[in-house]
Amino acid sequence: MILTDGLRSIRTTVRLWFSPSRVREEGTTPDYRFSLANERTFLAWLRTGLALIGGGFAVDQFLPDLHDVVRAAFTVALLVSGAVCALRAVSHWMRCERAMRRGEDLPATRFPSALALVIGVLAVVMVVVVLMGWSG
Repeated sequence: MILTDGLRSIRTTVRLWFSPSRVREEGTTPDYRFSLANERTFLAWLRTGLALIGGGFAVDQFLPDLHDVVRAAFTVALLVSGAVCALRAVSHWMRCERAMRRGEDLPATRFPSALALVIGVLAVVMVVVVLMGWSG
């Protein structure tokens, strides 16, 4: 039962991603400045996701001397992080928009902290790899 409710909730949420006009059916229209600020935040998350994806391609193309497994691991980690960031951006935008329309508190999220931790760990590991000169 809990699994079915969870899947139904996910399905409803994803449907709203592709039909943002349905969000307008809830609550009242917030001050446009807040909606526009929410959209700017959404776009900033998309830029972050694109930067991570670009970093993944850069690692793959511009560090050919790295061991194949190490290079592939960094590439995949950056590409997946970018994709998750982009998906999380649309999810967060929609959740915030719905909360504003309902007059509720904005949803709390641990995602920025988790993303910062992943990027920081990847950067430190990459520095170690480069300094140790692990190559193929």
